[in-house]
Amino acid sequence: METTQNKMGVMPVGKLLITMSLPMILSMLVQALYNIVDSYFVSMVSIESLTAVGQAFSAQNLMIGIATGTAVGVGALFSRALGSGDTARAATVAHNGVFLALCGFAVIFLFGLFGTKIYYDGILSAAKLDDGLDLALLCTEGERYLRICTLLSLFVFMHIMFERLMQSTGRTHFTLLTQGIGALCNIVLDPIFILPRVPLLGLPGLDLGAAGAAYATVIGQAVAAVIAIFCNQKFNPEARISFGKIFHPSAKTVGEIYAIGVPSIIMVSVGSVMYYFVNMILMRVSAFGASVYGVYFKLQSFVFMPLFGMNNGVIPIVAYNYGAGNRRRMLRTVKLALLFAEGVMLFGMAVLWLFPAQLLSLFIADAAVIAIGVVAMRIISLSFLFAGVCIALISVFQALGYGAYSMLVSIARQLIVLLPVAYLLSLTGNIDNIWWAYPIAEVASLAVTLLLYLHLHKTVISKIPLDSTTNDKERLQNETNCSL
Repeated sequence: METTQNKMGVMPVGKLLITMSLPMILSMLVQALYNIVDSYFVSMVSIESLTAVGQAFSAQNLMIGIATGTAVGVGALFSRALGSGDTARAATVAHNGVFLALCGFAVIFLFGLFGTKIYYDGILSAAKLDDGLDLALLCTEGERYLRICTLLSLFVFMHIMFERLMQSTGRTHFTLLTQGIGALCNIVLDPIFILPRVPLLGLPGLDLGAAGAAYATVIGQAVAAVIAIFCNQKFNPEARISFGKIFHPSAKTVGEIYAIGVPSIIMVSVGSVMYYFVNMILMRVSAFGASVYGVYFKLQSFVFMPLFGMNNGVIPIVAYNYGAGNRRRMLRTVKLALLFAEGVMLFGMAVLWLFPAQLLSLFIADAAVIAIGVVAMRIISLSFLFAGVCIALISVFQALGYGAYSMLVSIARQLIVLLPVAYLLSLTGNIDNIWWAYPIAEVASLAVTLLLYLHLHKTVISKIPLDSTTNDKERLQNETNCSL
């Protein structure tokens, strides 16, 4: 049977989760690193350029959300098909996934042509005008940066889709290869494209400012995409793509992919909407508050990226064993994911509490702006303890095909709670008060997440056989380690 051949059905769960997640955790940390490097070099140009790149996060996050949400649907269906031994269905899912990635690029391309000016004009309209920022320069730099990233977004769509196909068959080590080399290209090109002179080397740079950061990012994504396609075609026989079959989509398969993927896309879209409007709320009180917020989001990616990397490992394991009918392995995976998530979040909160000024000073020279950021990072980091549980359980919702639950959690946290609370706190006129919206929203999110998971456990998970396929050694090990 397939479950005796694929490591997701037989390898000890702890070892399997490490094997599946570690390459993706490392690759996402590399991703976070080059985002930080982008901001570091852009901050050498001006605070307007730094703020402009930070303001682009909502649109970039939406672009990546469409790509990853589609890939989540493809990956979950693909893993489930392999778990049940249906290789023909797995191939159909893979080809439809690549087609949908091309469609996603077409949508973002149109936004790049017609939407970037509208996007930044909306931010400018809410800005407080007496903070000393050159808002016209901010918008000009932001539009150039965002237009380049969106018009050339084909590479990020291809990279994410082919990477997910390899993750779904357990070949997660290729994730580190593709993202690592792409990130290295970005990091090397950043100072060359952004600055008038390359640090240390003393060579002349292209002096493109924020646009230079965009070009460096796109080139890194292109390199990663080429490597991902090559590795998938050569080393991933279960998901090998016949490019002639891409443009023959199955309406049924597309519907099944988006039944899982659309909630994930909406979830990310909600995050993008939240970030955009929180920025507008902050700009009403202090434009420098928005500058701090952009830097915070870059820094917190070092905390959250390991969790997202773990989730990318959890989803195929849970989906595979759901397809194979093995509840014991599913529950063991969930328990380990929860323990890992809380450990990472405790560490992240400690770092932001102990060293906020040192971290902010990498990007911001003004002591008054750093003081705003110190308060912000200490307050927002309180929400990490609650967020860890939510992120881990969201991966279970997605793996079992209940992506709508993830969407509900995200909407409850970011739209129903966070934005209204942030707006009400902004009416006090004190920028420090606005940051408390994050811990408040995360507590609400945790309550909703736990209720949904308990319902899912009762109605779906508990009805799956405890163990119908694993051998005696694996069964004994799992029982010794205990389950949820």
